[in-house]
Amino acid sequence: MNIIVANTSHFKYAQIICDTIADSAKVRGTGIAKRTPEYIRKKLENGNAVIALDDDIFAGFCYIEIWGHEKYVANSGLIVHPDYRGKGLAKQIKASIFKLSQEKFPDAKIFGITTGLPVMKINYELGYKPVTFSELTDDPEFWKGCQTCKNFDVLTRTDQKMCLCTGMLYDPTSKSKEKEKKVNSRAFKRLKSIKESLFLKKKTK
Repeated sequence: MNIIVANTSHFKYAQIICDTIADSAKVRGTGIAKRTPEYIRKKLENGNAVIALDDDIFAGFCYIEIWGHEKYVANSGLIVHPDYRGKGLAKQIKASIFKLSQEKFPDAKIFGITTGLPVMKINYELGYKPVTFSELTDDPEFWKGCQTCKNFDVLTRTDQKMCLCTGMLYDPTSKSKEKEKKVNSRAFKRLKSIKESLFLKKKTK
């Protein structure tokens, strides 16, 4: 099984990708934004997607969407063909598209909305945190993509504050802040130890 960054040589898989996404939504009975082969081909052409292939047989896919002038990116359209499910492939694809997102857009916040518990679990393991929709992009073009979802009326009734999907966000700055916090904590402990040592030496004289 190969999971690679997709390109124009993979145009022939655009239709099966769209069909697999649509069929999966019907089976789960959940809402999903529809994709067209033209839209998928654009992602392939820009190198903003990964595809899983078993030799030349389609096995899975996921792509990157860019919002708010590259302040936010979303990993969308995650799908595994029914013949390859239950083998951990979704997790591998998600890890690959997550890595690609970080490489191409290192300063962007990575987010997603989903109703699938397995995807939520994978996102959490990658460092995503559940958030309210207000913490996601306010780019109107992103929310337009929800118009083809059967639950769109829920989103509109709540003024885009909530829906049946769960919002999840990975903020690259939070990791650096946490690292800085740990470094500062260690420095503080060392300084405290030095001060205590000097105080004891002075006291014993």
